[in-house]
Amino acid sequence: MSVYNYRPMPPPNPNRLLELLEAIKLEYDHLTQDAIITKTQRDEYEHKVNSQIQEMNLFQQTMADLERTQHLVKKQYEEEINRLKHQLDQLQRNTGYVPDDKPITKPTPPVLPTKTSILNGPNPGMLPLQQVSHHINTPDRPLIASKYNGQPIANVGLNDLDPESIPSSMKIEGHDWFAIFNPKTPRYLNVNLLSTMEHDSVVCCVRFSADGRYLAAGCNQTTYIYDTMTYNRVASLQDDTANKGEDLYIRSVSFSPDGKYLATGAEDRLIRIWDIVNKRIRCRLSGHEQDIYSLEFSRDGRILVSGSGDKSTRIWDWSEAKCLHKLLVNETEQSDPGVTSISISPDGRLIATGSLNKIIRIWDAMTGTLLEKLEGHKDSVYSLSFLPDGKTLVSGSLDKTLRLWQLGKGHYANPCLQIFSGHKDFVLSVATSPDNRWILSGSKDRSVQFWDTKTGQIQFMLQGHKNSVISVAVNPSKRPLFATGSGDNRVRIWSYEPLTM
Repeated sequence: MSVYNYRPMPPPNPNRLLELLEAIKLEYDHLTQDAIITKTQRDEYEHKVNSQIQEMNLFQQTMADLERTQHLVKKQYEEEINRLKHQLDQLQRNTGYVPDDKPITKPTPPVLPTKTSILNGPNPGMLPLQQVSHHINTPDRPLIASKYNGQPIANVGLNDLDPESIPSSMKIEGHDWFAIFNPKTPRYLNVNLLSTMEHDSVVCCVRFSADGRYLAAGCNQTTYIYDTMTYNRVASLQDDTANKGEDLYIRSVSFSPDGKYLATGAEDRLIRIWDIVNKRIRCRLSGHEQDIYSLEFSRDGRILVSGSGDKSTRIWDWSEAKCLHKLLVNETEQSDPGVTSISISPDGRLIATGSLNKIIRIWDAMTGTLLEKLEGHKDSVYSLSFLPDGKTLVSGSLDKTLRLWQLGKGHYANPCLQIFSGHKDFVLSVATSPDNRWILSGSKDRSVQFWDTKTGQIQFMLQGHKNSVISVAVNPSKRPLFATGSGDNRVRIWSYEPLTM
């Protein structure tokens, strides 16, 4: 007999198995139903999302259509305004009618005051920015004949030509700009707008770095630096110690030859040397007693030269923050010899200074000795630029002309090689191309003009700003670019390239 008490197991209950199977089947049906509901909801959500995407695409397309329509209407309005302006100009020329309650008079630069305020109060000799940047329609006058190799040249007044009457081969029209080429001389260039930079104030000055990679623009309180390849703003330089409650216009800028530093001259009589990478002030140069209007590094980077309304030009060893020479004008008979502009010769041996008293002076950069005086302009000299050959100098004046000077001719020969006439208002800025071929000028008449140094003729006239062109600059490297700064708060970068047939 076994010690284990085995009991026989009862046979399985078939009804119990059926109940379990039925329960499993019910649970499966519930899960299947839940899955169907979830899938239905997902399909509904996907349909709603797709509908919203389609609505967004339709909205974007509608916005794009509206923008195109707006641009078209704007262009039509601008064309109509330009047509009416042209008709008004024709009326003024034919009848002498001027739609202004005030008489048209030529402003005279005032005498240097003791306290300066460039916009609201007395000014330091140079015209205030309001007067420079606010355009006034003036009656046309006969163009002055230019001289080239002793022969008079009558330049074509491209400002007076009707763009609609010019053949398409002799003009280029953009969205809000146009260029007219001289129909009486061969066309050699194309011009095109590359980029526009908007600012909150008048743009007083523009300047390229030596390698052409960067462009600096001086405005109120702040100097901006742009990459000329991407056109992006890479730096905003503002002195935190300056009084931000008052206007402080940056009237001049200059890059060091290595591109590491930027010198800025402002209305507070200080020169600031900026470390561009670190966006901080390396040093401040003080000594001028009035606004600083012009700055330039020598090409070897050894010196920095500054010109001021205090009638002096200073030569600085900027790395040591030390003034080497103070070039003074001691001519008491002159009404106001405040220094408006400077230019250093490519070899660094000569310094040219332009002044409010119409005279250009040439100085020895090493000794500070006055070498030569150039006289001929009928009004203040506002801008100077050496040509790359280092032997000739171009000047721009409030007498509405440019002059090309040959240096070192002595007292018995006329140093003026030619007179460029064609602007209808003050010439505020001049620049030269690195190939010695072209001279650029910016004017209160809102135009930029390209002049051929070989013939003395205008190559083209560019209208690309809504206010005075206060500053022009040419890229000193091989890339054919130039920049303009204007009273319309804009900086524009342009290309000028040889015409390909």
